Amino acid sequence: MKILFLPKEFPHARVVGGPIIIYNRMKYLSQNHEVHLLSFIGEEQREFLPTVERYCQRIELLPFPKRRGAMRNIVDFLFFKTPNYMLTTYSKAYRDKVAEMAREENYDCIISEYTVMGQYLYRNKGIPVETVKVMSVHECYTTARYKVWKAEGFSREGIEAYLYYVKLKDYEFRMYESADLILTLTQEGKEELLGFNPDLNVEVVPHGVDVEHFHPYARNPEGNVIVFLGNFRHEPNVDAVLYFCAEIFPLIKIKVPDAVFYAVGQGPPSEILGLAQEGSVVVTGYVPDVKPYFDRAKVSVVPVRLGGGFRGKALEAMACGVPLVSTSLGAEGIGGRDREHLLIADQPEGFAEGVVQVLTDDGMNRKLSVNGRKLIEEKFSWQKGVEKLEEILKQAVARKN
Repeated sequence: MKILFLPKEFPHARVVGGPIIIYNRMKYLSQNHEVHLLSFIGEEQREFLPTVERYCQRIELLPFPKRRGAMRNIVDFLFFKTPNYMLTTYSKAYRDKVAEMAREENYDCIISEYTVMGQYLYRNKGIPVETVKVMSVHECYTTARYKVWKAEGFSREGIEAYLYYVKLKDYEFRMYESADLILTLTQEGKEELLGFNPDLNVEVVPHGVDVEHFHPYARNPEGNVIVFLGNFRHEPNVDAVLYFCAEIFPLIKIKVPDAVFYAVGQGPPSEILGLAQEGSVVVTGYVPDVKPYFDRAKVSVVPVRLGGGFRGKALEAMACGVPLVSTSLGAEGIGGRDREHLLIADQPEGFAEGVVQVLTDDGMNRKLSVNGRKLIEEKFSWQKGVEKLEEILKQAVARKN
């Protein structure tokens, strides 16, 4: 097959968060298929081009769209049918390039990675009718806004989320209806989409992890270190750290006074940077390799309350043998059992108790470390996930032809 990937940001070997999924899909599919890439890119990311060039026979790169100001966003919301969530990543040059490449290359399938990139397949008349259009939904924006509204109620954030929810719902699901195939990362994500429209063609292709790079053999915890990993350009990660530091970490410090929390990941906003406290909270910003932070950690936390999809950070932690404490939402798709593979808690008190137990109970720490790693080896290597994706794409192309 000849396959074109359309990610919302440049996927390379050192990226943190969702784009690592795309990088590995391209990497493993390129072993048996011809892979092309059309991506936005920032100048600071160009140093990573060699990590991608070996897997892609054609790469086209465009600058990110210009940032839309507050007034433009208001005008967009009031007068455009297309939701702001889509317009912030809209580029006419990108849309035209998709059509140009589709005509020149006669792709078997084009995969838009992330919901927002589905707009470049939706109603794009330049794409030949025989090309299979695949929308990979890492997170359904409609359900994500609905969850914020339910969590925040009639606050400013809650009302704003509700207004976005109303506008997103119609556009997003008409976009999905136009696709030949939709991919989700979890069964829960699939069921959310089918709850809105049971006629959608949805398949689950889970997240994966590089079990050779993320391993427990170099693990050397430095005291009572707690780590959170995430791309802070993604709102649920910002909320997770603010929630942890405000409602959970103080309870941990009562019982483990020397606990240190590391917030690791690119793009921390001012409210996250402001949490840094010497000897208590460390905000790293972008790091070239996250593994050393897992190696020094005694526990990894995923206190997410918003959004959806799969948390690759959870898989990476467990692959490194780091015990995981997570909310139910953060553990979606893993399928591990509470108190055997990980600890699950949705209230601040229970979450804090779980972290304290892992920090102070060596038996529980070892149990979660060993069982977590074993689960990842059995279920979540990248090779297994991409083999499933390859078979699903072959079937979709055969049906269309």
